Amino acid sequence: MPAIRTALLAAAFAVTAGGAAFADTPGADWISMDQTIQKLKDAGYASVSEIEADDGRWEGKGLKNGQVLEFHVDPRSGAISNERPDD
Repeated sequence: MPAIRTALLAAAFAVTAGGAAFADTPGADWISMDQTIQKLKDAGYASVSEIEADDGRWEGKGLKNGQVLEFHVDPRSGAISNERPDD
């Protein structure tokens, strides 16, 4: 019985870990990172210091109007969905 329980826990962990890794990979229908950076620059960002695929969107930090902001970008349209000062 313990061997079956261990195998089931291992399988559940593998599925969970695989799902988490997939969530942080840009989708096939996403705009590219370069296109996202260009959209941010068009929106007034002087520079982008960090950007990554996370939680189903592009997330990162950049400099806009002399202030470091954290941002979220829709991965298909390139629309900025959230901006806030970096803490």
